[in-house]
Amino acid sequence: MSENKTQPTGVPVDTFLATVSHERRRSEGAVLVALMSEVTGEPAMMWGPSIIGFGSYHYRYASGREGDMPRVGFSPRAAQLAFYGLQDHPASPALLDALGPHTTGASCVYVKRLDAVDLEVLRDLVDLGYQANASQ
Repeated sequence: MSENKTQPTGVPVDTFLATVSHERRRSEGAVLVALMSEVTGEPAMMWGPSIIGFGSYHYRYASGREGDMPRVGFSPRAAQLAFYGLQDHPASPALLDALGPHTTGASCVYVKRLDAVDLEVLRDLVDLGYQANASQ
């Protein structure tokens, strides 16, 4: 079985953010690190080459595959911000309706502009996602 590529690294988050080429994404990343650190009480940590995560949880699938992932996190991608763990709480769908412009994938919430979403709703989503992934 292959090893999970999304693992904590020793790269400092500030070092990674300094390499983000899009200036808006760099500044959004700094805002999100502060917001998510405050909500979770966890320090930001790099997971793999581009995910900034907060906390961790262990998962195990019926197939036998298992590993660790951040409880919540984000990646400042060129086209959009990708958020992880924000859909994992039963109350998340109602909050997503109030977030502002976004799309969702299987496990991600995508936002094109941080200034277009409600940051208080985002804080609530981070809090709920962090709580939901504590029990896994």
